[in-house]
Amino acid sequence: MRHLEKLGFAAAVCVIGFWPCAAEEPPREWIEPATGHRVIRLSREPGTSSLYFHQNAYTADGEKMIVSTREGLSAINLQTREIEPIVEGRAGNVIVGRKTRQVFYTRDGSVFATQLDTRATRKIAAFPREFGRGSGFAVNADETLLAGSYVEGGRATDFPPPASAALGLRPDNPLGKGAMMERRWAAGLPMALYTVNLETGETKTFHHTTNWLNHVQFSPTDPALMLFCHEGPWHKVDRIWTIRTDGSGLRKIHSRAMAMEIAGHEFFNPDGKIIWCDLQTPKSKVFWLAGHELATGRLIKYSVEREHWSVHFNVSPDGRLFAGDGGGPRSVAAPGNGQWIYLFTPKDGKLEAERLVDLTKHNYELEPNVTFTPDGKWVVFRSNMHGATQVYAVAVNKAG
Repeated sequence: MRHLEKLGFAAAVCVIGFWPCAAEEPPREWIEPATGHRVIRLSREPGTSSLYFHQNAYTADGEKMIVSTREGLSAINLQTREIEPIVEGRAGNVIVGRKTRQVFYTRDGSVFATQLDTRATRKIAAFPREFGRGSGFAVNADETLLAGSYVEGGRATDFPPPASAALGLRPDNPLGKGAMMERRWAAGLPMALYTVNLETGETKTFHHTTNWLNHVQFSPTDPALMLFCHEGPWHKVDRIWTIRTDGSGLRKIHSRAMAMEIAGHEFFNPDGKIIWCDLQTPKSKVFWLAGHELATGRLIKYSVEREHWSVHFNVSPDGRLFAGDGGGPRSVAAPGNGQWIYLFTPKDGKLEAERLVDLTKHNYELEPNVTFTPDGKWVVFRSNMHGATQVYAVAVNKAG
């Protein structure tokens, strides 16, 4: 992304004031009127989406980023803004290996790796069907393993709320989703974690349980340390856990201390020393970004104003700044939360917020999922603010 700042501002100036006609062709770049920050549309095709907030999409040097398109997977060159198709056809469980410049994914019942520069593709292993009923993939720090969770025995995981059709609820409606999560959690389906050896294709399973295992991640520095969650209604679960890839060292990271306390959407600090999460004490009342130091057990808490609460938070590569994607009108912080992309600076026990992009026209049934580029100069997010889903980047500094 280091060359993006060298591009001219002519296009940005041209689009200001012309948003009403942007439904057919969204602006390629603009200066956000409310904040003064430069915003760039990285994608070209409608329906292009960035990855989930803790799924790495970038090469280590920040040159390329993987996005999902209607045709498959594409790589966006963040220096030139050129877009190159990488994988044709539907791909699942997508994650990029920073060091090897490969994208790992599932397709047609198998695990594949495609090199981003040459598009050379190899099949790593057959992917058991039951492995598709869980979460994946995570790739470890030395890029020798993939990991995820799965439902044993191939049991169905579709738990629609019983009156959803009569109520007119869609699966992504928060009311419908909440009821679904209650039923899925109460079902107590047998689950386990798994790893896939990237050299041999060997799969191993461990940590068999009836807890709902989700959001599997690897430490960015320790190749054998995994982070995962006990999914379900957040006020009923102690969500955040770590374990070693040999099944040892199971550790609960956070214990709820009051009724209706929730903690979740956990993610690693870039140095692997801290696990961050959205903490509410109690739910919808008092908001924090909390960090758990793995070595000491120390709890770090930064208070967050209701209007600045975000569906997802993320941390810059140097660990000094955070970003958030705001929340919709039916979010856990509503009423009163803001619909913005935020930049946060920790200071005196709180997160000082700076607004970056106005998401008033964004439909939060699509979560923006903020990430920082590897150089820390841009915050990338997906949005439907101009109609179809596209991928955007906003400059951290106004001079960007």
